[in-house]
Amino acid sequence: MLLAACWLAAGSCGAVTRLVYPLTSVDDADSRYDYDWAVLRVALQKTAARYGPFELHQSPQAMSPPRVTQELLTPGGRINVFARATSPELERQFLPVRLPIDKGLLGYRMFLVRDEDLPRFAAVRTLDDLRELRAGQGKGWVDVSLLRGAGLTVVEGTSYTGLFAMLNAGRFDWFSRGIDEAQREWRERRLTYPGMTIEPALLLQYPLPLYFFLRRDAEGQQLARRITDGMEIMIRDGSLNALFQQYKGDSIKAGKLSGRRVLHLKNPHLTTETPLSRGELWFNPITGK
Repeated sequence: MLLAACWLAAGSCGAVTRLVYPLTSVDDADSRYDYDWAVLRVALQKTAARYGPFELHQSPQAMSPPRVTQELLTPGGRINVFARATSPELERQFLPVRLPIDKGLLGYRMFLVRDEDLPRFAAVRTLDDLRELRAGQGKGWVDVSLLRGAGLTVVEGTSYTGLFAMLNAGRFDWFSRGIDEAQREWRERRLTYPGMTIEPALLLQYPLPLYFFLRRDAEGQQLARRITDGMEIMIRDGSLNALFQQYKGDSIKAGKLSGRRVLHLKNPHLTTETPLSRGELWFNPITGK
């Protein structure tokens, strides 16, 4: 009975919630997940009174996406949480916190392209036009099946950093990236790849929630409850929006979304549990919030 009470109310028994998230790259320029871990930290802080103290650590060694999932599938693996665009398979394998970390912003895609190819993209008006050009994505990324399902040609790369070299070498024509990803990556890598630029006129949009995932065990259930409670507090008190604007606001403004031609894709892979009816959870491109 006492152990059960301690598990349900960790704070009253002095237990420390310990979360370890994956280091995904040794590349100093890789800041893709800084916002996600900031959200996680605040969610844990918001629930300290109920659940007790916490420790949040990064794995000491970099892990590829397949290694990340393997570690979370393994009892006692080196990590116990990761953030990723959702898929039915991920939601079967792991416990998802079905609250989109970035308000669905990841589903608004800008293109990194070669400067010399800008005239080709200026002529794109429809999805049929875009189907004449080759997209680049990471091997196994959720977007791959979605783009291919829409009849688009996708070239897969085996490493995140290698995709920029593949674009530079002409292995594919456009690298589909989230609004803030495209701008941040261009700033971080423009000296290495001076011929790479952000395509200025197009915006590809499809629903793509980014969730936290936990292991399907007793610890994972407790962590999922705590993260869910913390994020719901953040949604109510405005701190999630504040963090979203802190990390994403400048990129949204710089992206000039209202002046772009929007090409819409459906995402047939969303599960029925996706909280699409909760408007407060999702980015609104009209308001920029």
